[in-house]
Amino acid sequence: METGKPAPEVAKDQGTNETTLASWVSRAKRAEKTTPEDKDALIARLTAEKAALKKWNKELGMERDDVLKRCMVLWVK
Repeated sequence: METGKPAPEVAKDQGTNETTLASWVSRAKRAEKTTPEDKDALIARLTAEKAALKKWNKELGMERDDVLKRCMVLWVK
């Protein structure tokens, strides 16, 4: 968009697929159209999602530790 080069040439220069580049350009154009309120809502949603994923990851780690402890008990017997 900024260089004025055709998409196939830019994709080749970047070493990416032309379809992938077109997808990126489309996303960039949509992002330019969003309002500050939309961006704030998106940031709030992503922050909440990040917190939920961190919590879930912690729970999975604890479950993994429990499974490993049980395996060690069975292995020692």
